[in-house]
Parts: sequence; structure tokens; C-alpha cells
Amino acid sequence: MFPVLNTERLRLREIHESDAEALFQCLSKDEVTRFYGQDSLENVEQAKDIIASFAKNHLEKRAVRWGIERKDTHDLIGTIGFHAHSPKYRRAEVGYEIHPAHWGLGYASEAIKAIIAYGFTDLDLTRIGAVVFLENQLSIDLLVKQGFIQEGILRSYMYQNGIPHDTYMYSLLK
Repeated sequence: MFPVLNTERLRLREIHESDAEALFQCLSKDEVTRFYGQDSLENVEQAKDIIASFAKNHLEKRAVRWGIERKDTHDLIGTIGFHAHSPKYRRAEVGYEIHPAHWGLGYASEAIKAIIAYGFTDLDLTRIGAVVFLENQLSIDLLVKQGFIQEGILRSYMYQNGIPHDTYMYSLLK
């Protein structure tokens, strides 16, 4: 059973193949993927592959990725979730993206608060980590606002367009 989380304005829910076009519209934008660690999508089939990988990872209990749906419009505006989940060590890393048309409206803050609560209570996590490109100030601000602490720099940790990038490691403890 996939967990559904509700906030004031959002419904965090399972992502289905029928969401492929909306996911493509988000992940095909360079301004979204430039700090994502993957190249922009070029076609809807790639979005379908990502959705299949989200489902497989959830089934194998390695990750959970929610679609971020606006309650008022039922539009999928992005995704958020945990990856690198290690139940034995009670930790996971958070990742997210939102379509640029919805930036600056507080949706990311609302969604991350919901999954942090879920992670600490339902998944019994002790630590939630976040890996962020040094240049991604919007994401850094979001994490700091939620109480994440910068731990250090991971050198040449992520590749974007074939180029290695340093990243910050942030964490939030229960």
C-alpha cells in the first residue's frame, strides 16, 4: 500500500504512468535539472522509465517517491521523496523537484515538512540527509528553513552534463 500524505494545499501520492506527460514537462526543463544530477529529459518515454524506477525502488523498499499534486487543480507539479533508504541504519536522503511555474509559492516547504514527519514517525528514521549542488541556493535555503545543518562538501560527487560537481551534504536528525 503506497502512503498518501495530505497537507493544506497538496496531496502527496503515488506516481502513475498516466503522470508521464506532467513529469516530462518538469524534468525536460534545464532550469529544473541543472542541479538534479541528470540531463533534461528529451521524450515522454524517459519519464515513463523514471516512473517505473520509482515503483520498483518502492517495491524493493529502497526508496519512496511521491507525486506532488495540487489539491485545487489536481495537477502534478513535481515529485519528492526518500532514496538511499537504509532501514538498518535508520537513514535516508531526500530529493525533490517542482515545475518552475510553481516556484516561490511555498509548495516545496509544505511537501518537505510532510515527508520529514513521515520519515521520522512512519519510517522510524533517525537521520535525513540531502545532497545539494553548491550553486543551488534555493534548495539550500529550503533545507536550512526546515532545520537541516550543513555537514561538509562532497568533492566531485555529482555529474551534470558530464562534468563533476562538488556538493554540500546537509542533514536533519530526529
